[in-house]
Amino acid sequence: MATNLPAQTKVKRILIANRGEIAVRVIRTCREMGIETVAVYSTADKDNLHVKMADKAICIGPAPSAQSYLKMESILMAAMHTQSDAIHPGVGFLSENAAFARLVRDNGLIFIGPDPEVIELLGDKVQARETALKYGLPVTPGTGAVIANEGAIEEAKKLGFPVIIKAAAGGGGKGMRIVRKAEDLEENITLASREAQANFADGTVFIEKYLENPRHVELQVLADGNGNVAILGERDCTVQKNHQKLIEESPSPGVTDKMREAMAAGAIPMFASLKYKGAGTIEFLAEEEKFYFMEVNARVQVEHPVSEFVSGIDIIRQQILACTTGSMEIDPVQINLKGSSIECRINAFTPGTITRLEIPGGIGVRFDSFLYNGCTIPPHYDSMVAKLIVYDTDRKKALAKMDRALRELVIEGIKTNIERQKFIINHPVFHNGVFGTSWYADIEKEIENGR
Repeated sequence: MATNLPAQTKVKRILIANRGEIAVRVIRTCREMGIETVAVYSTADKDNLHVKMADKAICIGPAPSAQSYLKMESILMAAMHTQSDAIHPGVGFLSENAAFARLVRDNGLIFIGPDPEVIELLGDKVQARETALKYGLPVTPGTGAVIANEGAIEEAKKLGFPVIIKAAAGGGGKGMRIVRKAEDLEENITLASREAQANFADGTVFIEKYLENPRHVELQVLADGNGNVAILGERDCTVQKNHQKLIEESPSPGVTDKMREAMAAGAIPMFASLKYKGAGTIEFLAEEEKFYFMEVNARVQVEHPVSEFVSGIDIIRQQILACTTGSMEIDPVQINLKGSSIECRINAFTPGTITRLEIPGGIGVRFDSFLYNGCTIPPHYDSMVAKLIVYDTDRKKALAKMDRALRELVIEGIKTNIERQKFIINHPVFHNGVFGTSWYADIEKEIENGR
């Protein structure tokens, strides 16, 4: 059993194979732990905040991700050149790439994440479904890997339309298509497979029964690789645009104690048996009291700060300790969750230079970002430029605090979704907490018109 005694790591220097907000986040925890950091950057990011904050920085290529942040050999060479002991992959890019994790390990460095064999098992969503079933977790009715032929059409007819085509690898809405008629299936399988191949170098897809308006809920997991697994509650990620999350909160207004216990009852033995190491999430779709396993993200998530607020645990710190020492500073059976936390993702609609930045503050307000006055937002990467996170003793107070913080937040020089987030946070349906993944699409015209 894990103890509350501090775990010590002999790691002295960590290279962060990422950019922007998550790189800044990792640097801050490493600094508190007395660990030096190495930033890697593309030529477009030479003035990025993570480059300025790290102890060392090294350029790994030009702006396109394929020539920089996705170039495994360049990142490994940077780690070797700077005598780094470990590599933290952050989120996105190579964070769930088993080949990269294996390359890091085979060259004598520590990968801050699960073993490559575990990433391979969980990264293939078809295999992950089978693993979930083994541990008693219900899955959405679906198929194995499919190709565009009559067999696939027959399988889809058995499931009943509408169905959703998903990439077996990757996520973020890539390689995903909703199909409502049998005659549209073959073309969409081809398109989904092509998109999956382009984004994840794997064109494998599968089909699931499409749930029209479920909640999207995930459990935050921390594990030490020795069978000790902690669940830091659940997060609700239901507010989405084109399968991209906009707002996350913990706890979920749509999850009962019974559901929460049932989800954890399957997740804990699953992660323990896999000897899972570090941070991860297990994601579900939920309809009323029923829930269905969707996938595992074998990495830290963008929305991890809400779980940090309600648990009081630094997830990045415990992730680093688990992967470098095989132990954590927490007891899985003594996790104390309290209060309510909400996160709004701040996305940029345009590239540009920040001409004015005013960051909200006060008790229970956190702003995770790489922005500063005068910095330039390049057009090459993900649109998220910041995360605004609040915490209070209950959801009603947290909503009021988020409304206040969004009103204080000023970002000029680029177009952002701040006004849209204000609209959502103040919408009566969001306040009631009764909505599903299609809700944002239902009110998008209202949002665009500012009504």
